[in-house]
Amino acid sequence: MSAPTQPALRTMKAITQHRYGGLDTLEHETVARPVPAKDEVLIRVQGASINAADWLLIQGEPFVARLAFGIRRPMVSTRGRDVAGVIEAVGDNVRGFSVGDEVYAEVDAGSFADYTVAKSKRLAHKPSRISFAEAAAVPIAATTALQGMRDVAKIKPGDTVLINGASGGVGCFAVQLAKAYGADVTGVCSTANLEFVRSLGANHVIDYTGEDFTAGEARYDVIFDLVGNRPLAECRRALTRRGTLVLASGNGGRVLGPIRRMLAAMLLDMFVTQKLRALAAVASGADLEVLRELIEAGTITPPVDRSYPLAETPEAIRYFVEERVKGKITITIQNNTKEQHQ
Repeated sequence: MSAPTQPALRTMKAITQHRYGGLDTLEHETVARPVPAKDEVLIRVQGASINAADWLLIQGEPFVARLAFGIRRPMVSTRGRDVAGVIEAVGDNVRGFSVGDEVYAEVDAGSFADYTVAKSKRLAHKPSRISFAEAAAVPIAATTALQGMRDVAKIKPGDTVLINGASGGVGCFAVQLAKAYGADVTGVCSTANLEFVRSLGANHVIDYTGEDFTAGEARYDVIFDLVGNRPLAECRRALTRRGTLVLASGNGGRVLGPIRRMLAAMLLDMFVTQKLRALAAVASGADLEVLRELIEAGTITPPVDRSYPLAETPEAIRYFVEERVKGKITITIQNNTKEQHQ
């Protein structure tokens, strides 16, 4: 008697990585489709986007991050964290979401693929007025900007706000959110991106190639530092006496990365009148709902510089790392005809 036939393993295409290094470590291969846990949903991916954290994880830097992601090699091989797509299956404990819902979320890993799983508490319904690619540009970058502006800086109408790195993924949302909160916004960026930052609503723009924002006479109630290329003392000089410096990045070498600068700021904060705050954004479905409402109202719009098909993800990351990106770089999945490679 022949052996019983085993059910076929469900597979998918994904961008994977089995060792740390450069873009040559990325592979476009066939892997097993993930299965959602009781508090998760399975998403058929329509869009994903690239963040600085993706590039750092590919390199395995800073080394301290390997304590969470794998010491010698990535514990989870599929890359990508931002996702927008359609729910294919729902875990037993999930409430408020159903098969067929269009959603977006931040996942632990795995959005550069045909399918991924997301925890329901990190999930929100996709804004109806934007495409999947645009929705995929939102989760990490816009949540970071929202939590930085609203929760850490506590911006109020009339505040003067400077955003260092205003044309990048987080910066493009930070400019729009600060304007929505009634602030007077100054964006710092390269010459090539000045008009783009103005188009986001910035009241003033500074070209960092010709002007040092820390050396002028202007003083700001809030500095949102997304670059981390200036010493704390220089940033403080550009703040008002009781202003707030929000740090979301920083130099610090291959071992600790931005953590060293953030720890220094937290220590100094105890001895000065200014507020020096490190931002560690947290994935939140509730905040994605807030952002959905702002997007539906037209208050903020996800700017997409370019979109690439899944197989060209390494090239998309190369562009992200080497070029002066305006907003976000997205990945489109499953040949969605509305979102072609630009």
